[in-house]
Amino acid sequence: MLNGKHIILGITGSIAAYKAAMLCRLLVKEGAEVRVIMTPLAKQFITPLTMATLSKHPILVEFFNPENGEWNSHVSLGEWADMLLIAPATANTLAKMTTGIADNLLLTTYLSARSKVAVAPAMDLDMYAHITTQQNLKTLAQRGVAIIEPGAGELASGLVGKGRMAEPEEIIEQVKAIFAAEKPQSLTGKRYIVTAGATIEPIDPVRYITNHSTGKMGYAIAEELARRGAEVKLISGRTNLPVPQGVKRIDVVTAEDMYNASVREWTEADGGVMCAAVADYTPMYVADRKLKKSDDDLKIELRRTKDIAKELGENKGQRTLVGFALETDNEEANAEGKLQRKNLDFVVLNSLRDKGAGFAGDTNKITIIDSNGREEHPLMSKRDVAAVIVDKIEKVIR
Repeated sequence: MLNGKHIILGITGSIAAYKAAMLCRLLVKEGAEVRVIMTPLAKQFITPLTMATLSKHPILVEFFNPENGEWNSHVSLGEWADMLLIAPATANTLAKMTTGIADNLLLTTYLSARSKVAVAPAMDLDMYAHITTQQNLKTLAQRGVAIIEPGAGELASGLVGKGRMAEPEEIIEQVKAIFAAEKPQSLTGKRYIVTAGATIEPIDPVRYITNHSTGKMGYAIAEELARRGAEVKLISGRTNLPVPQGVKRIDVVTAEDMYNASVREWTEADGGVMCAAVADYTPMYVADRKLKKSDDDLKIELRRTKDIAKELGENKGQRTLVGFALETDNEEANAEGKLQRKNLDFVVLNSLRDKGAGFAGDTNKITIIDSNGREEHPLMSKRDVAAVIVDKIEKVIR
């Protein structure tokens, strides 16, 4: 979503400026190109060297470089940016934005910006609640500035209340939502189910069989479908990931749980993406108490679990069904077999032999296989892979 976006990060003189370091790091990690403008007072709270290191660009503070007289053009900056994000935004800066005061480089850039503008206020609770600040925020919102609401909690003054700058992860999500709003909602009215994460098959009350899936790929797909307007139900096994914005999560534990939830939700779905790492086998018997260690070997008898993708494929009709294949050998042959056996529209193939693909990481390398052939894609972030997969879904349903 943010890959290739030009974002100006404005930092003002607030104790919350320390959060701007993590915010900058996350923006860069998402693929954005970040230029940082600091007000003179902001340098008292966080060093330009820190922000220059994280943004990979020199920091801008003054209207010109005092060493060589080079002008830092607020006009050019305003034209370059896809978004001006001021975080933290103090009461002072918000007031100046409202009245058009332009006494530093950040404010002149704001007045020159043709891009989206977002502010993340940060101040003490009385300042935030003051009628003047609230009126300024209302005025800016009416002019199209996105207000990223502060949180409540303990403040630098020692008081407890609303005024804490939103956490960097939350700001990132809201920035994505702002950009997503400009994209056509091509899947509005469509309903999808997505399975994600690992299932857990108990052996006894303590031990279980599982795999290394973190759910990152499935969660990214669910998020991308929701961004394009789809109603998404995410049937999730074990994971530590937050629920994507606009997605309803259904938590499951075992392969049987995931099968039951998938079959139930499939009745009202327009399509599904089977991304979960579902156990192929589960213990035949589950002990009701912990199995104690002994000198003998332990043998566990396993039985086959139900094949979710095959069950949905047999009842697919005109709906779209996508499967995943994570392979270690004979990759394409195995994926093509799955495509046919399970009546899928296409299969997304991963190979554990490809560096950067597979479980746990933030990147993936895929080959999409359908009845027309193969589409190989280079290593990219899982968010970008999700966009490629949803693009393919849109082509199928046209």
